[in-house]
Amino acid sequence: MATGTDQVVGLGLVAVSLIIFTYYTAWVILLPFIDNEHVIHKFFLPRAYAVAIPLAAGLLLLLFVGLFITYIMLKNQRVTKKAQ
Repeated sequence: MATGTDQVVGLGLVAVSLIIFTYYTAWVILLPFIDNEHVIHKFFLPRAYAVAIPLAAGLLLLLFVGLFITYIMLKNQRVTKKAQ
């Protein structure tokens, strides 16, 4: 059973994810159809970052997953050697 703290943290993560998804969707899908002189453009980064930021985030995610898998494999290898 989830505690109250777990539920609050989960709700916070969902809220942050929803905000990021909404911002990115508006930035990539809606903003190109709005005139460049419109005031809404000052709330968004340049379009070049629309590709660079997810690419960097994906590479960091792959790096951390690879490091985690490497750590677990090395840890299991040490335990196996001690057991023999």
